Amino acid sequence: MMLWPTVALLGFLVLTALVIAMGTQSTARYEQEQRAAARSGGARTASEAVGARA
Repeated sequence: MMLWPTVALLGFLVLTALVIAMGTQSTARYEQEQRAAARSGGARTASEAVGARA
């Protein structure tokens, strides 16, 4: 009787953990790029930072 609510809750928790892990990696990579740009003295616009092309 309680099997499917338990499976749904576990699935939700696993997917939530996955999203948090992916967001953490992405944020760390972004911050690393920002620190590298600041060290090199390169003043880039926001569109250049995300790789947008004109």
